[in-house]
Amino acid sequence: MSIRPSIDEYDAYFERYVRWVPEGDIRNILAQSLKHTTDVLSILTEDQANYQYAPGKWKLKEVLGHITDNERIMSYRLLRIARGDQTPLAAYDQDTLMSGATFDTCPLSDLLEDYTMVRRSTLNLLRGLSDEAWSRRGIVSGSESSARAWAYILAGHELHHMSVIKDKYLISQG
Repeated sequence: MSIRPSIDEYDAYFERYVRWVPEGDIRNILAQSLKHTTDVLSILTEDQANYQYAPGKWKLKEVLGHITDNERIMSYRLLRIARGDQTPLAAYDQDTLMSGATFDTCPLSDLLEDYTMVRRSTLNLLRGLSDEAWSRRGIVSGSESSARAWAYILAGHELHHMSVIKDKYLISQG
């Protein structure tokens, strides 16, 4: 699937994520980001993974947990819309989810395994979608969006956070 979603396929809020996604087949982009993310993060020590660049900011492990939680939610939205379910879907609050999580107490290797399994599940979902399914639309947080848009939003969300990891976490640690 190489057709980018148009701006009318998602709420304008998500443009900040969609614009991160390069041209190409979204399935290949997601497969490449799986490799990139695991390559970058798997070489970190536990101390590096527990780094927090400023008070009130998440630890790097928490950022990875957030990326994984977000992908679960976004791929669920994509699934429901792609299958034609017209039930309106709710928003979620990332801070509420984080307050109930214990990512900072988990070994980094466990968090990477979880992320990898979730991404592989997303990739398997995308492989099975028909052209029609990619274009189906549903309602999320009161706005109409397409299944295709959610694939791009979840890809861009990860690319955004990996940029933050590079700039705020890895460079800060030397």
